[in-house]
Amino acid sequence: MALKATIYKAELQIADMDRHYYAEHNLTIARHPSENDERMMARVLAYALKAEEGIAFTKGLSDVDEPDIWIKDLTGAIKLWVDLGQPDEARIRKACGRADQVLVLCYSSSSDIWWRQIADKLTRLSNLSVLQLPVETCRQLAGLAQRGMRLQCMVQDGEIWLNSETESVPVPLVTLKAPA
Repeated sequence: MALKATIYKAELQIADMDRHYYAEHNLTIARHPSENDERMMARVLAYALKAEEGIAFTKGLSDVDEPDIWIKDLTGAIKLWVDLGQPDEARIRKACGRADQVLVLCYSSSSDIWWRQIADKLTRLSNLSVLQLPVETCRQLAGLAQRGMRLQCMVQDGEIWLNSETESVPVPLVTLKAPA
């Protein structure tokens, strides 16, 4: 019998002063059996940073043809494709062909090696951005994970903070590739 996803609920308040986006989202997060708290919280962070109308978690690890998060417009066209981890070059190229913008958020200790191996092959993709979440920050974010969470994400002047009721985590993202 296959293992089922574990369901997490999160009340996520976003105050993104850089984008002038202020909203509260009630999230239901299905954590895949192979997913750990670090990856799940990286998904929540990516959601918070890119939230706008039409944003949604997808089947993610359960469907290789979908990203972890996407934003679709009313016609069904993909405005934003968000992948986590270290997708291969072919997947990134395919995503860039299908979506207006693509974001890869990598979060493991081997991200530098992965990026050095594929960076030159992806330089012409003008709609691709790649961000690196430091390993220690990812561990701190995992410490916020609970089955029922109340989180606040604040963004101001490029600084990012993710807060729970008891803890506050600064999120220093490193830009490996910015869109052209």
